[in-house]
Amino acid sequence: MSQSLVKNYLHIVFSTKYRQPIITSAIESDLHSYLAGICKEQECAPVKIGGYTDHIHVLCELSKKTTLATFMRQLKAYSSAWAKTRGEEFSQFRWQDGYGAFSVNPSQLHIVKRYIENQHAHHQEKTFQREYRTILEKYKVPYDERYVWD
Repeated sequence: MSQSLVKNYLHIVFSTKYRQPIITSAIESDLHSYLAGICKEQECAPVKIGGYTDHIHVLCELSKKTTLATFMRQLKAYSSAWAKTRGEEFSQFRWQDGYGAFSVNPSQLHIVKRYIENQHAHHQEKTFQREYRTILEKYKVPYDERYVWD
C-alpha cells in the first residue's frame, strides 16, 4: 500500500489527582473547550468532551501522526498548566497519572457521545469509581484495584 488509511475513535477517561472535585462550574465549560483546542492542535479531532467534578471523558479521533501516550501527555500537561492560571482555587490542579482509553466503533459514536453529554445526571446516582469499573469490565480490561485510584 502506498498510503496509510486510519480511523481510530477513542473514548478516553481520566480523573483529577485523588479524584478531587475541583472541576467546578466556574471552570468546567472553559476546560472542555481548552481540551478540545488541544485535541485539534494535535490533529486528534474531538467529537465530544465532558465529565463531572472529578474526571473527564474525551471522545476523539486519534491522529495517525501521534501515539496515544504522546497525545495523553500533552493533553494532560497543557490543560493542567492552563487550569492553574484560572484562579487561586485551581493553583493545585493536577490530573492522575493514568488514564483509560477504549476503542469505539464508528457506528457507536452517537451512543458514547450521548453518554458523555449526560455525565451530570449520570453521577447523581453513580460514583466515578463505579462508572470506571463498569467501563473496564465492559471492555474486559484487567486491572489491579490497588493501582487504579492513585
